[in-house]
Amino acid sequence: MTNNPEGGSGPRNRPPQKWSDLLSQGWVWILLVIVGVVAVRLLVFNTSRNDTIGLNRVAELASTGRLVGIDVEGDAIAVRLNNDNVLRSRKEMETSIYDSLANLGVNPEILNSLNITFRNPPRFAAILSGFLIILPMLIILGFFLFIMRQSGAGPNRALQFGRSRAKKVEPEHHTNITFDDAAGLVEAKQELQEVVEFLNEPAKFEELGARIPKGVLMVGSPGTGKTLLAKAVAGEAGVPFFSSSGSEFVEMFVGVGASRVRDLFKQAKEQAPCIVFIDEIDAVGRHRGAGMGGGNDEREQTLNQILVEMDGFESGTNVIVIAATNRPDILDPALLRPGRFDRKVVVDLPERHERHAILDVHARGKPLSEDTDLEAIAAQTPGLAGADLENLMNEAAILAARKDQNSITMQNLVEAIERVMAGPARKSRVITEKERRYVAYHEAGHAIVMALLDLADNVGKVSVISRGQALGYVMPLPNEEKNLLSVSDFEAQLSALLGGRAAEELVFEDITTGAENDLERVTQIAQSMITRYGMNESLGPMQLNQGEHNPFMGMEIGEQRQYSEAVARKIDKEVRALVDRAYAHTLDLLKDNMANLKLVAETLLEREVLEREDFEELLGLTPASA
Repeated sequence: MTNNPEGGSGPRNRPPQKWSDLLSQGWVWILLVIVGVVAVRLLVFNTSRNDTIGLNRVAELASTGRLVGIDVEGDAIAVRLNNDNVLRSRKEMETSIYDSLANLGVNPEILNSLNITFRNPPRFAAILSGFLIILPMLIILGFFLFIMRQSGAGPNRALQFGRSRAKKVEPEHHTNITFDDAAGLVEAKQELQEVVEFLNEPAKFEELGARIPKGVLMVGSPGTGKTLLAKAVAGEAGVPFFSSSGSEFVEMFVGVGASRVRDLFKQAKEQAPCIVFIDEIDAVGRHRGAGMGGGNDEREQTLNQILVEMDGFESGTNVIVIAATNRPDILDPALLRPGRFDRKVVVDLPERHERHAILDVHARGKPLSEDTDLEAIAAQTPGLAGADLENLMNEAAILAARKDQNSITMQNLVEAIERVMAGPARKSRVITEKERRYVAYHEAGHAIVMALLDLADNVGKVSVISRGQALGYVMPLPNEEKNLLSVSDFEAQLSALLGGRAAEELVFEDITTGAENDLERVTQIAQSMITRYGMNESLGPMQLNQGEHNPFMGMEIGEQRQYSEAVARKIDKEVRALVDRAYAHTLDLLKDNMANLKLVAETLLEREVLEREDFEELLGLTPASA
């Protein structure tokens, strides 16, 4: 933690807020009006609690002869006593003072003997009283206008609350984003290239009787480039581009979402040919009549209007809707049918060669040293999306700048991978020597088992430097990127994950909490093998993991599992047996390689980090069959 140097920027040197900035806030004016009205009221109608009495007390004073006269001004009463004191009271506005006191039992003769005078209230007091009556309505109106201004509509646009907030980008203002900027994604770009041709040359397709697709739904994991592809389509086609997100349609006011949908499609039809892009459409496109909201909420009205508008497109409209989501399973079936979203484009996580191409794109404008090998970086980053790779290159540039380098080196890129995948190094984290030994043998156990198994991933790096929440880690380096996994692949994963816990038990005859995440993943894999993939002889090829839908993601509130209690007990038994077999196999592997386990662990305690080459040179292991 660094201290703020004298004269540097920090909380103590924050510039004072100007009065003009403060007075520009709507809530300040509302507060000033309320304070001012209360102050005026106190000044005009100032009556101390010591000289204010009720009307019953006035009647009592009149009956006992202590009252000399009464001055009436509106509903205010000034009572003059025989000792020259003046007390104040109030009566009902529409009732005379005579009737009020008579109703309280004062003798009419006494009333006639009193000196009662009447005065007209000051005009200012009457105006102020009327203002106080309408003050609550003014406050409510001011609060409403303030909310409108905070939400972006402003007081002059209160009636435009139902207007679409989609951002319109004209062709000449496009940032020249093309398909070349979306590296990889060959099949997705091929599908979208046809959309560009539809917009540029519609006659070519209409002559053959082809209908221009009304909508394209892009499906993929977060960060895979769905939004970038939509911008690239608009950039390639050179047409107006309306960009919005699903959450922008839904507000707390009923009917606003549907109104914004109507306005968006009205603008799009006026600017045709054009593209309407709705990001995260699952915010409004979830199953209707499901979950906790029932069938009468604002989101469903908005979805109904989207369905109506997409059905209302005429064949020659040339307005194409492109939507993006990473949750296609929760979308309403009516939204996905042909005639609305005719095409579904899957945007997968990039493969190795695609990751290399993405790294090349994000390396533009960044000085790379001669030792950098982006192909090797692509091999070490399986499972990372395009956004992750962009972040990786940015982290590498930051690390180089932090060290005052003139270019980005391979070491910067390798460290950036660790920061993105495991978190920043926490060398200041204090752990005891005993804990360091536990961590070293735990990570060595993982690495040894991975090296002994043919089907496990290679060991990319072993470290006992704390990163994120982990005290140490083994970075795997896949032999190849697989689309299908076999029973043997899963069993190798189980053994590799259990290597840390097995090493602790063998060396220290004790276990720690360090294997928490390993055990969680082991349990998930074992359950999936039995309930999802049917990889169990006893239960057979059945899919049993039903009823796991989340009610808050648009699915059903709950589903009954489709198997009996006896089958559930059998699943638990088979999961336990599968994990026990994998753990026993892991213990046997480590018992046969205790010398290598100790060698790797002690070297880790000395060096803290072992790269792949150092690890393989240290052991010289030949992979054995699982």
